[in-house]
Amino acid sequence: MDGLIRGLVDVALGGNRNHDDGDNNDEQRDERSRSSWAEIVSGEEDHPTPQQQEQQQWQDDTSNTRPHQEKYLPKQGEWESESFNTSNRPHKSDEDNCDGWQTVGDKHSRQQHKVPKDNWNQYKLPSDEQQYSDEVEVGDRLEPSEDELTDLSRACEKLWDLDLNRLVPGNDYEIDCGEGKKVFQKDDMAQGSLFTWVNDEVFRKPTFSRFLSLLDNYNPHQGSKEVVTSEERQEQASFIEEISRTAPIKYLHKYLASKGVASGSYQEFKRMMTSLWFDLYGRGGTSGSSSAFEHVFVGEIKQNNQVSGFHNWLQFYHEEANGRVDYQGYIFPRRRGEIPDSETQLLTIQFEWNGVLKSVSSTLIGVSPEFEVALYTLCFYAGEEDNHIQLGPYAVNIKCYHLGDRIGSVFPISDS
Repeated sequence: MDGLIRGLVDVALGGNRNHDDGDNNDEQRDERSRSSWAEIVSGEEDHPTPQQQEQQQWQDDTSNTRPHQEKYLPKQGEWESESFNTSNRPHKSDEDNCDGWQTVGDKHSRQQHKVPKDNWNQYKLPSDEQQYSDEVEVGDRLEPSEDELTDLSRACEKLWDLDLNRLVPGNDYEIDCGEGKKVFQKDDMAQGSLFTWVNDEVFRKPTFSRFLSLLDNYNPHQGSKEVVTSEERQEQASFIEEISRTAPIKYLHKYLASKGVASGSYQEFKRMMTSLWFDLYGRGGTSGSSSAFEHVFVGEIKQNNQVSGFHNWLQFYHEEANGRVDYQGYIFPRRRGEIPDSETQLLTIQFEWNGVLKSVSSTLIGVSPEFEVALYTLCFYAGEEDNHIQLGPYAVNIKCYHLGDRIGSVFPISDS
């Protein structure tokens, strides 16, 4: 605990100071800062014991909160709150238009955002009635090289190169990072929402659309037992089938098969992926209350009213557009570095979700769902707790926590 406090002080006071790489004391201080920073983002001071993992009660990825009371309505996917200002939230009649669009407003109602959902009902159909994209053919690029098989960072960078659906800032979307802050500062430093706009065609991309259709399948209250319908199971299976036709997932299969982690059968591999990401397990003392997909991508509200997980930009956009996320500003780099702007695709931010503050969160912006699933799966099976890699221009640590043989949590942390 003393180390954590010292690390927090170092983050708070030294976040914008230069560090001399040639000085041993500074190197040690930076290591403490890195360790503490991960603990802040994950919300855990101590790692789970094997006994705790067996009991499946480890809780991770949390933040500070503000007093708040809320009630989740699973059928409507809406919140009722005594302290949450609903004046900017859309009415149900506004959300469900007859043309199959969802119309929502942002933080200051600067503009209307529309999320097309006309295909969502089709994703609930039986597998033999589903329509999928054509298989991606990229030739020998899908075969992992010897260097990639021995160097996880090279493999992850290969996934970055294979993300053919990654969005282009300024062309497919625009963000406004607002002003920066230190982690302990609670003032809202963003006058508007994080996302200024996103091109409507983005939400018609098959993997993006299928991913979005999964987001309303969960009760975000950690410890509440999930009820998965047959239609929701079909949505899960169809999402895995869709992303399995993309280059990042095909490369992931070949990589894990070469390592002996996955079967050479692609059908077996898809079943393994479905189980890894969607099988329910216990969190917060209740069995069947969580899953890797829910925790990492959708987010959860812990029983002590803290935000846990929630590391996906599409979920952030969707919740922000619906008035359930209030972007508060970006967090200053731990060391002096580049200030994020509209082109940045790795952000460390602060926000409120349904009135509950998450003081530090990190997310990759504009990447495809298949890329994130492939990246986090690769690090889970082939990496360690800390995975220092390079993704394009970004030095990243993919923090990966195991919950037995399940993904407890996985998320990116900027190494700059």
